[in-house]
Amino acid sequence: MTEAILLVGGKGTRLRPLTVHTPKPMVRAAGVPFLTHQLARARAAGVEHIVLATSYLAEVFEPYFGDGAALGLHIEYVTEDEPLGTGGAIRNVAGRLRSGPDDPVLVFNGDILTGLDIRALVDTHETTGADVSLHLTRVADPRAYGFVPTDGTGRVLAFLEKPQTPEEIVTDQINAGAYVFRRSVIDTIPADRPVSVERETFPGLLAAGAHLQGMVDSTYWLDLGTPAAFVRGSADLVLGRAPSPAVPGRCGDRLVLPTARVAPDAKVTGGTVVGEGAFVAEGARISGSTILPGAVIEPGAVVTDSLIGTRARVGERSVLTGTVIGDGAVVGADNELREGVRVWCDARIPAGALRFSSDQ
Repeated sequence: MTEAILLVGGKGTRLRPLTVHTPKPMVRAAGVPFLTHQLARARAAGVEHIVLATSYLAEVFEPYFGDGAALGLHIEYVTEDEPLGTGGAIRNVAGRLRSGPDDPVLVFNGDILTGLDIRALVDTHETTGADVSLHLTRVADPRAYGFVPTDGTGRVLAFLEKPQTPEEIVTDQINAGAYVFRRSVIDTIPADRPVSVERETFPGLLAAGAHLQGMVDSTYWLDLGTPAAFVRGSADLVLGRAPSPAVPGRCGDRLVLPTARVAPDAKVTGGTVVGEGAFVAEGARISGSTILPGAVIEPGAVVTDSLIGTRARVGERSVLTGTVIGDGAVVGADNELREGVRVWCDARIPAGALRFSSDQ
């Protein structure tokens, strides 16, 4: 296997306001665009040629990654005029592939952080002679996902929608968003219309008697679709819980990037990232958070499990827990923001305007 397709066309609506100006795969995790981690792991597994299937804010990708040479890759870009879904996006880039009909092509989603052994998935695909092989992972509560039951040899038996009753929970195995396709199978996906691999392609192949193989790999896996998950994923990369050769520094309790400034008595822990040009002032306490480039955390502020956007500002003594502050937004002094709050880009919250507890 020497080539892959990376699906990076989603709008990232669940991550807004992080994705107002930035496509989801380009939001920074552990100091670099999340996509960098995926590209680096693919290269480490032997991939040389990657086609990015882009759509939303497609113009952002190529100026950053160029031809991929800096990562030891050859990267090409294909943009959808209209969103085509997962299957449609795969089919749309097929003309850029160089593989022969029986060669394996790696396909993975642009919003999954995983420790998957990519080579093992490819080896499983080749040794079983499968048409498509899927990375499956086990989750403690599978009710939010579609199930993928397999037989004793790992062959996929069905694709089941999210369960409505406890009796419908027949396995804890779910589709983890990474696949190996036989190249010729990609050409069978209908062209020029939206197609979902999960709802149409895979069930259709199964019904036609194709061999779909599942490989369970329950190492680190996280869907970065929500702000809370994205912040957690970034912290896990910094802490070394999630593997990536692209973290720009040593794994540890914090990652402070060049040109960032942290006051000597500020406390920065829990896998926090302080981006380029950002400033954490005296007495501030930051834990498990992402501070994007150019942001300012003023004296005495407390930021926990939150993401502070590019050039945003958190005022003195403000307390933020589980919140997202959009690019350029300003949270005035003495505010208190708790789990789930999203402050939109360039918004202004006056000093002392929002609290969840008494001002005493």
